[in-house]
Amino acid sequence: MKKIFSRPKSLKDAPFHYCPGCGHSIAHRLICEVIDELDIRGIAIGVPPAGCAVLAYNYLDIDMIESPHGRGPAMATGIKRMLPDRVVFSYQGDGDLAAIGIAESFHAANRGENITVIFINNAVYGMTGGQLAPTTTMGQRTTTSPLGRTRELEGYPVQVCELLSGLRGTTYIERCAVNTPANIMKTRRAIKKAFEYQMDNKGFTLVEILSPCPTNWKMSSVEACKWISDVMTKEFPLGVMKDIPSAQEKKAVAAHD
Repeated sequence: MKKIFSRPKSLKDAPFHYCPGCGHSIAHRLICEVIDELDIRGIAIGVPPAGCAVLAYNYLDIDMIESPHGRGPAMATGIKRMLPDRVVFSYQGDGDLAAIGIAESFHAANRGENITVIFINNAVYGMTGGQLAPTTTMGQRTTTSPLGRTRELEGYPVQVCELLSGLRGTTYIERCAVNTPANIMKTRRAIKKAFEYQMDNKGFTLVEILSPCPTNWKMSSVEACKWISDVMTKEFPLGVMKDIPSAQEKKAVAAHD
């Protein structure tokens, strides 16, 4: 029987440790599909974080270097500066990027480091029990906000894409999701575009991915996917936040017009 879907070469033949319904496994596959399509497996370097994806190097069959909690952009910066011909990306959760690593993320973006950040936003600290994260939505209950997030006590959710898109060093920032087939395909295109921008030396790129976390949200997989559409996207709207084409592309568009 002919296989309709085959495993990407850049994805190891290993069972995922993630909870059922978790979006990390989808994101891993999308990254590997893009790496294979762009034929950059030999020059790609991933920087996995602390958190649920701490073992990402067990799945992506490329060079991987583990970073301390929140320091992915700093490590990716050093690698890219020493090996400018490589395609370097950090893979980070919301606690990793938007809490302990917000300084590294902000300043790498502001400097326009020619790296890509894949940002997984599941609105909680997933690995350590579902505590409130910088991206926890208003009213959302977590183990450390059992009555729901409030403006008075915890403040507002941090909108990373909106925050970084205002910096002059960023060139492409898009927020996607992996809760529906259509959104998954859009996420794949966004990851590919981010890598292509890096390969064209355009500067800092980031793709945020709204990802279900059924275990810590206390939901079924179906309910978690629906919750992204019904709740998360209201706080974190999907779409391109910033896209600066190259001078050559601008000329091509102007000529076409």
